[in-house]
Amino acid sequence: MNDLTKQKILKNRELLKAYIAADAAPEPTDQQQKLPFPLPEKEPRSGEVISLPTDFEKTAGEKSLYELIAGRESCREYAPEPLTLNELAFLLWATQGVRKFAGRFQQVTFRNVPSAGSRHAFETYLFIQNVEGLAPGIYHYLASRHALEVWEDRKDFSEELERALGGQNFAVKAPVVFVWSAMPYRMEWRYGLKSHKYMLIDAGHVCENLYLACEAIGCGTCAIGAYDQELLDELLGFGPGPSAEKDYECAVYAAPVGKHTK
Repeated sequence: MNDLTKQKILKNRELLKAYIAADAAPEPTDQQQKLPFPLPEKEPRSGEVISLPTDFEKTAGEKSLYELIAGRESCREYAPEPLTLNELAFLLWATQGVRKFAGRFQQVTFRNVPSAGSRHAFETYLFIQNVEGLAPGIYHYLASRHALEVWEDRKDFSEELERALGGQNFAVKAPVVFVWSAMPYRMEWRYGLKSHKYMLIDAGHVCENLYLACEAIGCGTCAIGAYDQELLDELLGFGPGPSAEKDYECAVYAAPVGKHTK
């Protein structure tokens, strides 16, 4: 291991640490400076918005929590049948669904996954190929409305998506691929330099809920952390990075979803 690699490893390992005395923030956070809070969700575009069903309690089946945890495993083969809109709505609710709003201006969301300080720095995008009632395309989840907006009306994205996911062909064969992006300033506003550790922890909460929710409806998923950052960001229309701008956004995690073959 050369010295440059060692230095990069040491720098990255700092993300794993909690607060220590020698790690005092160089300046107050934006919250401490009483700067305006970031919105809890991206503003929707002016395109089509599709309301999602909320009557999915029976969709989840009757497996116990023990059975869901015991059966949870990564799945890389999916049956050709589509997901229903109810099933997709349930998966979105389980991973980023909003339970309630708080704060004077309703700027805080409490969701179905934990997040440091309820900052919930993630947005959910869907590459949909085979979901009943939805045309193929790229969609964005509006968690506050429990709705989808058409992010890009693109019918054929499989080749670009496969390249962006590092050639993992199994993923693009799934009826839907979840991609979570991070909007770092939502967390940085409160936690400053420690934000990035918390966001990575929170990403794990989101994806584990997807695993359990998939198991409840007879689906499988496989978390993907290995992807081409530039290609995936470009495919979703994000600006190039790195950037210190408050509206900076980048993909951080992906997961295809489909019915079990067995």
